[in-house]
Parts: sequence; C-alpha cells; structure tokens
Amino acid sequence: MDVDVIVVGAGLAGLAAAHEITRAGKTVALLDQENAANLGGQAFWSFGGLFFVGSPEQKRARIADSVELAWADWRNSAGFDRLADEDSWAVKWARAYVEFAAGEKRAWLSSLGLSWLPFAGWAERGDLRADGHGNSVPRFHITWGTGTGVVAPFVAAAVTASENGLLRFCHRHRVDELIIENGTAVGVRGKLLAPDDSARGVSSNRDEVGDFELRAQAVIVTTGGIGANHDLVREYWPQRLGTAPSSMVTGVPAYVDGRMLGIAEAAGVRLVNRDRMWHYTEGVQNWNPIWPGHGIRILSAPSPLWLDALGRRLPAPYFPSYDTLGTLKYLRTTPEIAEYDHSWFVLTQRIIEKEFALSGSEQNPDITSSDRRGFVKQRLFGKGAPGPVEAFKEHGADFVVAAGLEELVAGMNRLTGGALLDVETVRSQVVARDAQMANKVSKDAQVQGIHNSRRYLGDRLGRTSVPHRLLDPAAGPLIAVRLQVLTRKTLGGIQTDLDSRALGVEGTPIPGLYAAGEVAGFGGGGVHGYNALEGTFLGGCLFSGRAAGRHVVAQL
Repeated sequence: MDVDVIVVGAGLAGLAAAHEITRAGKTVALLDQENAANLGGQAFWSFGGLFFVGSPEQKRARIADSVELAWADWRNSAGFDRLADEDSWAVKWARAYVEFAAGEKRAWLSSLGLSWLPFAGWAERGDLRADGHGNSVPRFHITWGTGTGVVAPFVAAAVTASENGLLRFCHRHRVDELIIENGTAVGVRGKLLAPDDSARGVSSNRDEVGDFELRAQAVIVTTGGIGANHDLVREYWPQRLGTAPSSMVTGVPAYVDGRMLGIAEAAGVRLVNRDRMWHYTEGVQNWNPIWPGHGIRILSAPSPLWLDALGRRLPAPYFPSYDTLGTLKYLRTTPEIAEYDHSWFVLTQRIIEKEFALSGSEQNPDITSSDRRGFVKQRLFGKGAPGPVEAFKEHGADFVVAAGLEELVAGMNRLTGGALLDVETVRSQVVARDAQMANKVSKDAQVQGIHNSRRYLGDRLGRTSVPHRLLDPAAGPLIAVRLQVLTRKTLGGIQTDLDSRALGVEGTPIPGLYAAGEVAGFGGGGVHGYNALEGTFLGGCLFSGRAAGRHVVAQL
C-alpha cells in the first residue's frame, strides 16, 4: 500500500474527508488533475451560503424554524418518487442532513473558525403553496469569507497534514481507472499531466507525460459534477424540462467535466437520478471571464419585472428568488418561447442598488475579505450599486440602460439582433405592474411578495428596495438584463449509503470504495430529489465528505 486512503478530487468534499482521516493519524494521497492553485475546487468560487435550521440569525430576526418545518419543506421540494430504488438512500440522506443542519453542523463549523452574516437570506422562496416547493422561512446563511472562507480551514488542515507527513498532494494526476480486485477497491490508475502554472479556475493543459498507479486500503471519489460539460448536460437533460438551450453560460470551471462518473460506472458502481440537475435561469456573461463561457448568476430580491423573450410577463410563481426549476421548465416548455434561449429582467437603478447581488466569491470582495465595516458601509448605507454590480452594468454584454421605455426596448432588440419585442407590449406589462404599487395591498402576487419580503428585517435592511413604480423618473434610469441558462449542479450520481460507501449495480456496498459531494448527488445519489432549497450544496459536500472520512477511519 502506498497510503492508507486515496482521495480523488481536491474540492471541498475531498478536503473534508481528508481532514477526518488525517486527524485520526492515517495517511492520505489527495489526487487532482489540476494544479495546487485550484485546491478547494469550485467551492472556492461559491457565495458561501449554508443551510441552517433554528440558527441564532433566524432567532434574532424572530423567525421560527424547526426540524419538522425544514423537513416538510425539503420533502415537498424534493418530490422523491423512486423510493423503492433510486431514491431509497437519498431520502435517508435528506432526513439526516436536515437533522445535521439543525444540530451539530453549526457548532462543528464554528469550531473551525467559520462565522456568518447577521441575517439569513431568503433563497428559493418557492411556488406559493404551503405544501409545495420552497423555503417557508429564510435559511440561507452567507459565510464571512464566502466559499473561500468555507474552504480555508480544510485547506489549512491539509497543508498541516502534509507538513506532518500524513497527506501527500498529488496534483496533475488524472485518474482514468478505479482498480477493483476480487470485488474490492484497492487503488487507482491514470495519467500524469504536464505541469501547468495557470491561475485558479483557468483551463489547464491535458498533455500526458506519464502513467501512475497508487494503492490503498480505501478510495474516496469526490470529483464533482458535469456542469462544465455541456454535452453531458444535454445528454441527460430531462424531458420534463423541455429541450436544452442551444446556448448556455457556464457557472463552474472547465475541470467540472463529469469524467469520473463514467469511470466509476465502468468499475461497477451504480449511478442513479442522472436526469436530475440544477441550472439557473438568471445567468449573464461574465465581462471579465476566468474559464470558458464563464457565467455569473444574478441573485435578486423579488422586485424586478421578469419578461420572456417576447416581452410578456412571466406568470406566478416565476418571480426572482422564488422557483428556480419551475421557471426553467416554464421557459423551456412554453411553445411560443421554447425556441429562445433568453429572458429579461426589467428594473430601475434604485432596485439594482439594493437588490442585485452576484453569485461568487470574486464578485463579493467585501464579504470574501470579511470586511464587516465595508459591508455595512456599502450594502446597508452606501449610495449606488455595489462595485461588482456596477461594473457588470457598465461593461456586461447583457445589460441595457436607458432613460425611457422606448429607448430601453430598442436597446433590448439590438442586443438580440431582431425585433422580438414590441414597445407597446412591454409598456402594457410595466404599466399594469406599476398600477399595483400605489397601495400597501395588491392583488398582484409579485407585489404581495415584495411587501412580504420587507416584513422580514434582513430583507428590508439590505435586500429589498422600497416599493416603487418602474416608470418613476426618480428611481431611474431603467435597466434591462438579458438572462440565459447558467449550468451549475448535478443532483444525481453515485448511489451511496449513509456512510458514503459506493454501491454496486446490485445495490450493495463495494468494499473499500466511497463517494462524496456532487459526484454522489451530495449523498445517496440524489439527496435533493428534483429541487434544492439552496445553501445545501456546500453543506452536502461537507456532510458526505465527513461521513466518508469517519467511516474509513473506523474500518482501517
């Protein structure tokens, strides 16, 4: 044996697993096809949102949450309907994760130095049904340091373990085969890739310069999903979501290619729920890209008017921050608009200043650097949009700014290279919406949602602008944003039991083989079912990676 355990993938799940193994005094080889600059994987680039239940932040805002309410939301959102087969372990993982989020998760992460913004965000508000998809209450807790901060203690632990001789970094090692002997995982084989000093996230070369083989008592696969591989996204795109867009932007670096899913399947591992995936409809092209097709998601509070490609308002509940996959399904299956790969936000300068946030650690330098004073000064009391948002408005290819509606619509049509939008059609949508802003009561579901949002202190202080008419000159200029589908998460993958042991085609664990993180559908081969509640992706990496590491230690 070269080491006690091989971990394939140096992202958050792999680092969490390695942390458990090395702290028990066992040795780890941490393999990754990228260079040392990419330690932490795509989690490094994330907004750092974590799903907690019954947190101090919720209690401070007088938000009543409970395991029962969170479990009802999760179950109603997931829609598990393959309980006898593909969802058999996923539903167990889901219940365990909700209990973890209400229990030791916070204390564990706090002990590693993590802390969170003072108010929980209200992501994925749902489909407007009490027993339907969505979070009944705010549960999205943004970490000081964003995803970079979540990754940091696990990176530090890996570096310390390396210095102590317990962890061996194997960068530029591309695994091409899992070695299974007598039904047991005993190692990996693959190619050594040529050195590459590219910056984090930048595509690296795939030049092969040698072979390698490593053996261990256990192998843990933590290699992520398929978000950067549009061919795989289209191959498994579910019929229920209509047709895949012909053009999409990419929310993850190029190395999130899904290779290990096929390699694991060839070794006899069972893959489930391949048709479940999580892509956003509010993607824009990054004006300063790092990886190919780099897209950024706009995280908006509920005020922007959402129009389809023909200038018609999206129906309830397809409002900003409400129902991600419901909106995607509507845009991809409605016959008159399914051929178009874009939709539109229409808003004002006043709205963009308070309601627009951009997903990603690099787009939130104040939070990523834990600059609490700067955060309060800019986001709560500052004038103008946050710097990164203003930069997108100025430089982004998908933004149109105009003094009046006619000029705005003309600019939108120029952006798409046609005359899809009729100014009077758009005007009718805007005027109808504006007429509902005159009173504190309204029959319009989106306007009701805006008022509901402002009843929550966290949204009123920092996320939701004072209700106003889009055509109010004092709130201008007008802004339109072309939105595209942004590829992001894989919700299915390697089926695992509650110890993160990878299951074979017969449904029994393959001795010595584990899987964690996105490659395992964040646990069980699909812990989210059909719909995610947000803040659960990083947490899923941590929870499943920790489970794998702890079980391996117990078995060694």
